[in-house]
Amino acid sequence: MGNSNTSIFLIRIHPEDNIMVLAKSVTAGSPYLVEGLEYAFEQDLNLGHKVAMRAISAGEKIIKYGVSIGSATRAIQAGEHVHLHNMQSDYLPTYTLDEGSKFAH
Repeated sequence: MGNSNTSIFLIRIHPEDNIMVLAKSVTAGSPYLVEGLEYAFEQDLNLGHKVAMRAISAGEKIIKYGVSIGSATRAIQAGEHVHLHNMQSDYLPTYTLDEGSKFAH
């Protein structure tokens, strides 16, 4: 969880996570701390969005709940918003199933 070096509205769910989750919505320009370093949100973000708690290399796994939820599609800086613009899911969404799949409509 957050500590005195990280804003209290950023929650690290599992000790192995490399991201934290917003526990409240934030507005662009709002300052926050990650491991003692100050950042400012570049955009409004809603509850539940992810923020990198350290630098993440391109191709590195994004760890949430202690398990991989995706891979970084480019380098992600500490304190940066982590979402579809810089990561891809490790899970195949149902709407992208191949036409040949028995589950495709």
